[in-house]
Amino acid sequence: MVVLRIILTIVFIICAVALAVIILMQKGKKAGLTGSIAGGSADTYWSKNKSRSSEGKLDFFTKIGVAVFIILALLINIIL
Repeated sequence: MVVLRIILTIVFIICAVALAVIILMQKGKKAGLTGSIAGGSADTYWSKNKSRSSEGKLDFFTKIGVAVFIILALLINIIL
């Protein structure tokens, strides 16, 4: 049981660091209120094909990383 806790803790730390790196690699969304007023919400080629771009992949990996992070946190909490 102690070995499983140590392994889960190590994986949890690796997941936390990877998640931080992935979040820091993402571009900021500067188009706030002024972007929507100036027509920044129009459909463009990049907004339609966002899932194929590197930004879309980072967004996908962020969601997966957060899910893994939460599951690991719950598992570590249950084992303690």
